[in-house]
Amino acid sequence: MTRRLYLLRHAKSSRDDPQLDDHERPLAPRGRKAARATARWIEEHGVRPDLVLCSSAARARATLDRVLPALGGPRVRVEPGLYHASANDLLERVRALPDEAAAVMLIGHNPGLQELARLLAPPGPATFPTGALATLETGVACWSALAAGGATLTALVLPRALRPD
Repeated sequence: MTRRLYLLRHAKSSRDDPQLDDHERPLAPRGRKAARATARWIEEHGVRPDLVLCSSAARARATLDRVLPALGGPRVRVEPGLYHASANDLLERVRALPDEAAAVMLIGHNPGLQELARLLAPPGPATFPTGALATLETGVACWSALAAGGATLTALVLPRALRPD
């Protein structure tokens, strides 16, 4: 069975309130608009993960809120460990995924997500801006077998390429 991994970087966040901790920054208006456009793309292309793991950061959770209706009802887990996770941290988390979840989406942050895409599917995306969505196809039968170079980047969706609201 092929396993599919979706990597979604949170949409553009706001830095308007200098009092807010980085973890609590909300989406900027541009980010909210981009997340809605990504949700439309997800729906139009039948992206249906079995499981979504989302960083606990406010901007990641707000991105999840905007794309979740398009995802077809997956199980969702908010995981603080995805905030500031390195590519190796993320790979270890992916390797621990339940095998009954054939398609999984991670919603998180750079540099970890882009580095994970590069590690799994070299050379990986040259750029991974806020709101980017990468689709990686693997040939592994179980998540625990996923290794560096074990995936192919089959799609990279950038918000600026999507039609606006």
